[in-house]
Amino acid sequence: MTSLAVSAHHAPARHPALAAADPELAALVGAEERLQADTLRLIPSENYVSQAVLEASGTVLQNKYSEGYAGRRYYEGQQNVDQVERLAVARAKALFGVDHANVQPYSGSPANLAVYLAFAQPGDTVMGMALPMGGHLTHGWGVSATGSWFRGVQYGVRQDTGLIDFDEVRDLALKERPKVIFCGGTALPRTIDFAAFAEIAREAGAVLVADVAHIAGLIAGGAHPSPVPHVDVVSTTTHKTLRGPRGAMLMCREEHAKAIDKAVFPGLQGGPHNQTTAAIAVALHEASGASFRDYAHGVVANAKALADELLARGFDLVSGGTDNHLILMDLTRRDVPGKIAAKALDRAGIVVNYNTVPYDPRKPFDPSGIRIGTPSLTSRGLGTEHMGAVAEWIDRGVTAARTGDEAALAMIRAEVADLMAAYPAPGLPV
Repeated sequence: MTSLAVSAHHAPARHPALAAADPELAALVGAEERLQADTLRLIPSENYVSQAVLEASGTVLQNKYSEGYAGRRYYEGQQNVDQVERLAVARAKALFGVDHANVQPYSGSPANLAVYLAFAQPGDTVMGMALPMGGHLTHGWGVSATGSWFRGVQYGVRQDTGLIDFDEVRDLALKERPKVIFCGGTALPRTIDFAAFAEIAREAGAVLVADVAHIAGLIAGGAHPSPVPHVDVVSTTTHKTLRGPRGAMLMCREEHAKAIDKAVFPGLQGGPHNQTTAAIAVALHEASGASFRDYAHGVVANAKALADELLARGFDLVSGGTDNHLILMDLTRRDVPGKIAAKALDRAGIVVNYNTVPYDPRKPFDPSGIRIGTPSLTSRGLGTEHMGAVAEWIDRGVTAARTGDEAALAMIRAEVADLMAAYPAPGLPV
């Protein structure tokens, strides 16, 4: 097996200026390229961007400050930058069918914070899914600024089904009358019923926000229902399933456009990262093509096939399976904590993250579950015919984690590397 040790002579030839200026950093980049190339990446929030997205992210647009919006800047010399931002905005509006798009948020958490700034005051009640149930920190959870500055109330899932109980959501919303309701999360393996949330939000008089950071690419590719007809605001990152750079977007109805734009700038940030805006534009262009639709549906098909294979091997899956790109596994009956399993699988070349499961008796930093997903492997060209092998590796890896069998993990690592060599990843050197 090829060593992953970092050394200066491994500096990638395709980064000659970096290798000359900073060989130590260049060696680390080269090591990461090799790590991404020969491991099976199953973290559902990770993916591979195209070479075009990588190139756009590193252009001379990095050199420009552009506070304000296209046609309304506080700096001169924006002739080209304005066109880049307008292109990204137009592509977002066309792809998602929205009235308005803001492509300037630096990432998903700042984008969600802008939503609060637009529609709530400090101390107001806000509502979202509880973090241990699959929600996100920024949906009003206590350790987040959103839970400190606002009064966060949380809904969860049923213990018996792992599904959202909309009667409970409605009762909570009518009792607490939140200004903002978030739907969506980071560990939700089932289709989000945006229409049901919209009905509750209307009755409670709340602004409804769909955080689709995880499933934006599935929505763009027609593999998950769109929230756009039902919600006031859509918040999303531009990476994950959308296969763009590390950035974010806010999309909304025209009536909320001014409030959203004002919240992003000057409310929370200064100049946008123009090189990221350019890469977002490229990713949105790629997502409008037929091949991306095939990819999005392939992600879901692979996840469902992998879930079936895991169930057949006796694994406990939250909600019993998946409708999207994500699988949440409860390892309690396997008698191995999620953290120990995740670290063992990493040594086996299978990259996952340990994760809480609903009603988890263990602590968040040492939880009962692991979270896996199929975006990255689908981007490499793996299909449903490979999911049996992936499930077998996970099964063997979890067993080895429990028994401490490092030889078994090393054997899996070699097998994984062999398969990955046959399916080169987009954007990585071959």
